[in-house]
Amino acid sequence: MDFPHTHTHSDKLIITSMVQDMVKEGAVEALKKCFSSRMEFGTAGLRAAMGPGISCMNDLTIIQTTQGFCRYLEDSFENLKERGVVIGYDARAHPTSGGSSKRFASLAAAVFISRGVPVHLFSDITPTPFVPFTVSHLGLCAGIMVTASHNPKQDNGYKVYWENGAQIVSPHDKGISTAIEENLEPWPESWNAEDALKSPLLKDPYQDIHTEYFKAIQKHCHHREINKSSEVKIVHTSVHGVGHAFVQSAFKAFELHPPYAVEEQKDPDPDFPTVKYPNPEEGEGVLTLSFALAEREGATVVLANDPDADRLAIAEKQEGGQWRVFSGNELGALLGWWMFRCWKQQNSDTGAVKSLYMLSSTVSSKILRAIALKEGFHFEETLTGFKWMGNRARDLLDQGKTVLFAFEEAIGYMCSPSVLDKDGVSAAAIAGEMISYLATKNTSLSQQLTTIYEEYGYHISKNSYFICHDQDVIRSLFERLRNYGGQKDSYPTQCGRFSISAVRDLTTGYDSNRPDKKAVLPTSSSSQMITFTFSNGGVATMRTSGTEPKIKYYTELCAAPGNSDVAHLKKELDDLVDAIVENFFEPQKNKLQPKPE
Repeated sequence: MDFPHTHTHSDKLIITSMVQDMVKEGAVEALKKCFSSRMEFGTAGLRAAMGPGISCMNDLTIIQTTQGFCRYLEDSFENLKERGVVIGYDARAHPTSGGSSKRFASLAAAVFISRGVPVHLFSDITPTPFVPFTVSHLGLCAGIMVTASHNPKQDNGYKVYWENGAQIVSPHDKGISTAIEENLEPWPESWNAEDALKSPLLKDPYQDIHTEYFKAIQKHCHHREINKSSEVKIVHTSVHGVGHAFVQSAFKAFELHPPYAVEEQKDPDPDFPTVKYPNPEEGEGVLTLSFALAEREGATVVLANDPDADRLAIAEKQEGGQWRVFSGNELGALLGWWMFRCWKQQNSDTGAVKSLYMLSSTVSSKILRAIALKEGFHFEETLTGFKWMGNRARDLLDQGKTVLFAFEEAIGYMCSPSVLDKDGVSAAAIAGEMISYLATKNTSLSQQLTTIYEEYGYHISKNSYFICHDQDVIRSLFERLRNYGGQKDSYPTQCGRFSISAVRDLTTGYDSNRPDKKAVLPTSSSSQMITFTFSNGGVATMRTSGTEPKIKYYTELCAAPGNSDVAHLKKELDDLVDAIVENFFEPQKNKLQPKPE
């Protein structure tokens, strides 16, 4: 495998000179930030800036993390040396500190190989979903993906999958974290990545997995003839990440015409030069070049992946010429409708619907619940984050159920059980087929979305966040809601003019709707999360973010089918959000910064 020399004297020197410069400049705060506390290993693994010190991603912290993970796996699996692990990486790099995803991946491989564990290390960049796919496909013990997804360019991350093909959940995070603390001193061979990369224990799964993945997603291609002859023009951007080649291959697997690639953004570039943040959730700004290309080519739809291609954004040109960027909830409705429609055409047996499941996270739209009620399949909600949906999907699949679709509002979709995580590559091809099919009926995505809402009930959502760097302020904001009006353990019953019919607090485990007042979903005292249900059909969740200094809110108004006065519903939701911000967030008093426009 052609890897750069993986541990050289110069890389240690880069880090050393960065630290010496900080000392020279008397940059006490910067030094404190780098060296005061170790990055916390959680269920999302690690995510931090690349740079010196134990609070950053660098050679040493990668080695320490992998040593702990390796030890934990040795304790968990007797057959680790037979089965092995997979390691993938994106295209991130940080010349200032010498760190890069590829380098971190090879150091992680060296640690495992030094303990006699076979490693399937991709020889080139891949989308994140390729790692869980490989774990399941090859029956491995675990997977590691080195990526910071859509974070700013100086960040990197280390994402971990268990043998079931889903991201780890508790208590594995605690177990790995403890094992890291117990194995901080680098083992002698851990630095020796050059020899490790020549080891017979190292395999490159790239070609095999590339072939198998595109074979697997073709199970979800149902309209080849339409795809072949479709006139629809689609633009795709990978936003300087890994997605370009893989989405081209996915379209080819579905026999769709190749999408027009945004030239300035199609090649991986760790500097993300054309965007402020490489996050397609930020909408317009990230899509400016895509819209320009679409105008030039006469394309009506834009698909955008985030840099590690596990998420997908879609925008469509409207009749008035303006572009509409769909929210994650709207795309969840469209893809959920489409996956069920295709399933129904393949399955004439009326009883089969009873073992069919769709999942979404508790802060995502309840539109799938409405479709499930009417069509007779099962809908379940999980905690926020795909690790919960992936693990629940695995449980259901093990019981012989069919898990057709899962999604979260943060533009994450799981359309195929061969990847138990969000996957923006398969979702792009499936969306391409759905768009081509709708075009044969002269229907746009926007029109189809309206049809879904007319049939199953309008679901209008509004999500945003406040920025807050002060943990004490966040704590007191949530504590005030738990002891409302100064009464201990008493939640609000009103919010402005809106009356509250139920409260669920997943920080404390309280649920007013349950006979024993105990929440069914797992609780976590380390993160804040309260959901209010309102008498008018509104639902609002306030929660802290695991990866950013934000207090997020997610609101939705679920109307019954037939209630189609959209303008009235939107105003009702706007008023509800204003009341929540004013009464529950109190941004002036708490000095919260609104989401930057």
